[in-house]
Amino acid sequence: AAAALDELAARDARYDVVVTDIGMPAEDGYSLVRKLRRAPFGDGVIAVALTGYASQRDRDAAMRAGFDVHVAKPVDFDSFVPLIARLARAVRRAHEH
Repeated sequence: AAAALDELAARDARYDVVVTDIGMPAEDGYSLVRKLRRAPFGDGVIAVALTGYASQRDRDAAMRAGFDVHVAKPVDFDSFVPLIARLARAVRRAHEH
């Protein structure tokens, strides 16, 4: 999580979408996305929770933490990859306006 935030904060970094797990060592995805939302660079970034925590309670917790999308594992990459592409295009269009 710390390395991800460092990368997102890098001077020339520009990310449209961040995909992260919820369960990670040292710091979970909820904490990561809360920090992302408080950071000046995190406002327009779409945050996707890709996680094995798949109950409605887990989905609600992800949304409260600041995630935009919750995707349960196992992932169907034939639908996941187009989802990420659509999200990235939407963010780019929003930045253009």
